[in-house]
Order: sequence, then C-alpha cells, then structure tokens
Amino acid sequence: MNDTPHDWQATRWSLLARLKNWDDQESWREFFDAYGQLIYCVAIKAGLRDAEAQDVVQDTLLSVAKNIQKFRCDPAAGSFKAWLLQLTRWRILNQVKRRLPCAPGDSASPVAGDEPRTATIERVPDPASLRVEAIWDKEWERNLLEAAKARVQQQVSAEQFQMFELSVVQGWPVRGIVKLLGVSAGQVYLARHRIGKLLKKEIARLRSRL
Repeated sequence: MNDTPHDWQATRWSLLARLKNWDDQESWREFFDAYGQLIYCVAIKAGLRDAEAQDVVQDTLLSVAKNIQKFRCDPAAGSFKAWLLQLTRWRILNQVKRRLPCAPGDSASPVAGDEPRTATIERVPDPASLRVEAIWDKEWERNLLEAAKARVQQQVSAEQFQMFELSVVQGWPVRGIVKLLGVSAGQVYLARHRIGKLLKKEIARLRSRL
C-alpha cells in the first residue's frame, strides 16, 4: 500500500532524506503540509497567541532546514518525533522569553541558536509551554488517529465509513443511522466492526514506523 501525500505520521525516512536538498520545493511543501498544523496546534495549546504560534511554525521549519543535514535518516539513530519536538519546544520557549522583562546584562532578543540558555528558561514562571512534551504526545496521537482514518476511508465505501463515523465518532444511536441512511442495523454493526478492525491495524502500522 502506497503512502498518501499527507500521511505524515508514517514519518517516511525517504522524505527526510529528500529534504537535505534545499532546492526540492515539492518535498518541503509536503513536509509543511504534514507537520505545520501539528506544530501550530502544540504552540497554541502551550499558551501562545495566534501570531506567536505562526512564528513558531515558521521558526521551527527554518530550524529543520538549517539542521536537516545533521539529522541521520535512520530509525536506529533516534526518533524523528523526538527531534522535531525538541526544535518546536525551543521555538516556543523563545516566544515565552519575548514576553519577559529584560534582566540586567541580558538581551531582549530571542535565543539565536537552537538551544536556549538554562538561565533564561529558569526565569520563565512555569508557563504552559514547559509542558510541551505532554501536549506534543497528545497532539501526535490525535493526528495519528486522523492519518489512520484518512487511509482507512480509502479502503471502504463512503456509506460504510459514514455509518462508522456517525456511530462510533459522533455517537449516534443505531436506529437513528438506520433511519437517516436507509440501511439495516446489521449493516451498521458490520461497518463498525470492519472499520474498527481496519483502524486498529492502520494505527499499529503507522506507530511502528515512527
């Protein structure tokens, strides 16, 4: 089964390898489509405003471009998920630092490098951004589910997927689905069972490739 263009959770090492060619605009567009929304959602849930979150997305992607040459495209060398989290967390902390009053002898500008200074982080009064790891894991899993659903949707009929969506995701009673779609209760239960099984399999497949 081939990867879809936005199957970001599969973390395709081939895509990361292609990013080492800065002129490969198509691969960079694919990377932005796959990971930009994740980074934005994490920044927002970490307590940043919209403009700040947009800056985090831009700065994180620039940091990826700057450091991708150093990243080993080999699952055995380390998790891409963890690497991208680290870059995102530093960018969020940079935005938090901009809100802080400038300490004597300190600069008001954001951290220039990829790694913030410890003294600066310790002055941050426990903002939500310091819980980025927990937020990141939750958003990663949510997007994993969405990626799996998108792939499963391609494997079943539109009617079957609608029955599953109404029943399992939206919590409709079976009798309501039967009345709305003109199907039998047996068809609803069959769709729930079949798609639920496919979804679990797809989630396991995607997770195994992280």
